[in-house]
Amino acid sequence: MKTLVTGGAGFIGSHLVDLLVESGHEVVVVDNFSHGRMENLADAQAAGKVAIVEDDIRTVDFSALFEDHKPEVVFSLAAQIDVRKSVADPLTDADSNISAIIRMASAAKGCGVRRIVHTSSGGAIYGEPDSFPVSEKTPVDPKSPYAVSKVAGELYLKSFSYLYGLETTFIAPANVYGPRQDPHGEAGVVAIFSQKLLEGAETFAFGKGDNTRDYVYVKDVARAFILAAQQGVDGTRYNIGTGRETSDLALHRLIAAEAEAGVEPTMLPARLGDLPRSSLDSSLAGEELGWKPDFELEQGLAETVSYFRARRC
Repeated sequence: MKTLVTGGAGFIGSHLVDLLVESGHEVVVVDNFSHGRMENLADAQAAGKVAIVEDDIRTVDFSALFEDHKPEVVFSLAAQIDVRKSVADPLTDADSNISAIIRMASAAKGCGVRRIVHTSSGGAIYGEPDSFPVSEKTPVDPKSPYAVSKVAGELYLKSFSYLYGLETTFIAPANVYGPRQDPHGEAGVVAIFSQKLLEGAETFAFGKGDNTRDYVYVKDVARAFILAAQQGVDGTRYNIGTGRETSDLALHRLIAAEAEAGVEPTMLPARLGDLPRSSLDSSLAGEELGWKPDFELEQGLAETVSYFRARRC
């Protein structure tokens, strides 16, 4: 299968590229390397056929790209992913998460692309539901421009499916963690805690530290993308998570134990817009894709801390 992965040098994208190459597929990576790193693709390049196009989804000529490489499936992972940045600059968020997706779909419908597997958000689009874990039947209730843009991306792609027969499926992951996650900035709390605890640096938690998230390992998420490309039902969103809620303080303690750092985080005031709870019901992915998480949280955290420990050497 010929595939194209936008954001393929990034955290989740590079793990997807690894798995595609391991499975014998041809891969084209499109990345502007603002967050992705060439080193993330080293294993895939050594193992198989990977073409790399350095470009930005906001400006790339998708028609020329698809004509040159003729992918059967496009995995759409490049995006603006920071909720707080979306609040500060919603137009830039929409440029990456809505306008670029429309341009991509417009080109795909005339260039032989069979399916687009697009990244949604399991943690943001449902807002603050009444019960957990959250299934795909829960109405979307976006509370930030980022969440709005993710819902809009789904709706635009569904319209292209209806109008032109372009198949679309959506992966809505919970809080993804694992090796290669960026430990800098606001996102990626597992990576942030891991690096800072290994360095002996101060760590921070917010409010009472009792906000909960559903943490799903990156390799499990990468596998879900491929299953969605192969057997996902057209127009369907698949929640990808574990259904297990872990509080900020509990997560910190698990990572501290792996890092052999017996410290507690410094507590700061709660942040505006932080959701108090999040967990996903992934039973639909189990029924239609045959997906379930292979990694328990403790196992995934051990691999993540080991990765950051090795990078310090």
